[in-house]
Amino acid sequence: MGLVGSIIVFLVLASSFVKSVRRIRDGDTQIKKTENRLNKIDEENKKLAEQLQITQSEEFMEKQLRDKLGLAREGEIILVLPEHEIVKKLAPTLPNEESVTLKPNWQKWVELFK
Repeated sequence: MGLVGSIIVFLVLASSFVKSVRRIRDGDTQIKKTENRLNKIDEENKKLAEQLQITQSEEFMEKQLRDKLGLAREGEIILVLPEHEIVKKLAPTLPNEESVTLKPNWQKWVELFK
């Protein structure tokens, strides 16, 4: 009975030890994952802080006011160009314009050696 009891106690203790080691490993992997996530969040936070600093600068605000709202400084002239299609319609056409169709290279070689 003493030997069987000691084996059972040993097996219970070994099982408990294996479970504890497994829990510790799981905890370590969870800690590493959390640290990686924290590092990524810190990097993103730094980028956002830099972006915030840029967007709060005078140059950025002035550029946005000029580009988005069409504002200008005193004495400046704003020039608004029409879209490309409108310019195409308004541009005069030259009478001697020909449409040239490009031949493939193999046809050019054939004509050269005829």
